[in-house]
Amino acid sequence: MGLTTVLATACKLLVLPPGGMFALAALGLLVWRRRPRLGKALCGVSLALLYVLSTGVGSWLVVHPLESLEPALGAGPSPAQAIVMLTAGRVRNSPEYGLQPVPDFTALKRISYAAHLFRSRQLPLLVTGGMATDLANEVPLAIITRRVLENQFQIPVTWTEIASRNTSENARFSAAILKRAGIGHVILVTDAVHMRRARLAFERAGIAVTPGPTFYQEPGPFGPLRLWPSAEGLRRSHAALYEWLGLAWYALTDN
Repeated sequence: MGLTTVLATACKLLVLPPGGMFALAALGLLVWRRRPRLGKALCGVSLALLYVLSTGVGSWLVVHPLESLEPALGAGPSPAQAIVMLTAGRVRNSPEYGLQPVPDFTALKRISYAAHLFRSRQLPLLVTGGMATDLANEVPLAIITRRVLENQFQIPVTWTEIASRNTSENARFSAAILKRAGIGHVILVTDAVHMRRARLAFERAGIAVTPGPTFYQEPGPFGPLRLWPSAEGLRRSHAALYEWLGLAWYALTDN
């Protein structure tokens, strides 16, 4: 496991919600007896952050600026020569499919949009995504995605990149395949919150990008329920804050 993977895992567990808030509260409890004011402050801040980031309003505050960085792809012409779809997560043992691995709901949004773009643009499609873990007999994400595209959407996949473990490797390994095929400009398909970081990674790898963001988070009308905490609000905040941290990491490094 590389340093980047270790740092990303630690970040997810100790910084991002909800783990970061619980870690902050645990620190507050540890210092409570010796430094009661500090302990109370840390616990209070952790609870306040957990509440705000769990609400529709709080999640919108961290999601919307990211989504605004890359507008939706229009119907006009593009100089792109291919479509590249980044894979997402999986359900490892789906009972309705005979305990076979299948794409999760995030991956299905990307798959659906990639299929739409293929039908409207008629460009060759590359799917990128390798092993999410070091588990034995793990099926690469790109293989799972290709099966769904070809068997359920009837969309042919021209190239499958199965070695990458993160966005930076998605870009570098896909770029090698694309350059061998004489392709230097692609439509890139991923979540709207992930698009800016993915675009930077591909451009660093020498591939020009026309963004094809999908899975925008619908804010909905403002009302009292948007001030009520929910698991969905927390999920959105978690995803967006991970991307903000990723962009900060990209600004400081070449990865």
